[in-house]
Amino acid sequence: MQNQKSSSENLHIVQFPHDGVMAHFITAQASEENMTEVFEQVAEEMKKEEAQIAFQYLFGGRQFYPQAVSSIKNLNWPLTLLHGDACSAGCSITGTQFIAISGAQLNPVLDGDRMVGNWYDTADARYCLLGDIRSDDLSLSREEQARVVFEKMESLLKQADMEFTDIARTWLYLNDLLEWYDEFNVVRTQFFTERGTFDKMVPASTGIGAGTAAGEAIVAALLAVKPKNGNVKIIPVPSPLQCPAIDYKSSFARAVEIDQPGSRLLTISGTASIEPGGKTIHLDDCEKQIELTMQVVHEILLSRKMDWNNTARAIAYFKNIDDAYLLEKYCLKHNLPELPISISHADVCRHDLLFEIELDAVK
Repeated sequence: MQNQKSSSENLHIVQFPHDGVMAHFITAQASEENMTEVFEQVAEEMKKEEAQIAFQYLFGGRQFYPQAVSSIKNLNWPLTLLHGDACSAGCSITGTQFIAISGAQLNPVLDGDRMVGNWYDTADARYCLLGDIRSDDLSLSREEQARVVFEKMESLLKQADMEFTDIARTWLYLNDLLEWYDEFNVVRTQFFTERGTFDKMVPASTGIGAGTAAGEAIVAALLAVKPKNGNVKIIPVPSPLQCPAIDYKSSFARAVEIDQPGSRLLTISGTASIEPGGKTIHLDDCEKQIELTMQVVHEILLSRKMDWNNTARAIAYFKNIDDAYLLEKYCLKHNLPELPISISHADVCRHDLLFEIELDAVK
């Protein structure tokens, strides 16, 4: 069964089955002016589908966080705010994304009294989606906060009877990333080593420079999958045009595929203009960096017998938000279908990278 798509003026909804459950990926073009209206529209659409919202991203400045929370009548899911390092105090909201589930009971995961996610069961696997994971003690050093976040991931997953090594995908947003990304990678690699991650499977990941509502050093999200039998398989997927990220001491897989009854979900890590040897290319040329990055992503899709029309959700990160039109220009030039994509103003993991994109595809 192919994924089903429905669109309205503000919403792009992709629905796909997995093992008797339906997932709904919603991408919305929200602004400060229509935020409440868009949130209500999403709630109404999901009510029609008898679906529960399990996760939300909001792309915009931290000053919008209180307004976003107050705009949602019953916030019983994690709301992860992405405020790019490069954003000024007056930056605008560029969009929002939701993930909702129907056909399964969502079980809450709590960090103290704070809702940070849900887990649910199918016949063949247990799934857990967590967001807004952060340190409670902002007096800790950046590296110490990173360690706390990984320890929290582990302890929160225990509420779903899952292990750290069940993680298939992470999203890691570092405040002032360019000042300490190397130190962060040391912390991540050490924790992965201690927990046996390298002996099982390194998750796909996005690592981006974006602050949070309270200015924590790091905020994280994750997707974990624990198969109950051989009907669900989690498979690392290499990039045909790039070397493994581990080769340059960054501990993540280029992509991971979750093969489950009803669909295959391919989650592609944050991808940028990096050549096969691991070096940045097309310096100071965002248009060419976009061209190479999209080519790299397309080859990963093709390697799994997918194409752009299989896209369920995507996030494009721009160091300079004024370059965002170049992605639209690329899509028009190459006749890409309308993609469910959100734009984020954020620093990428190297000073010389101007663009990065992550993408989930389903077939």
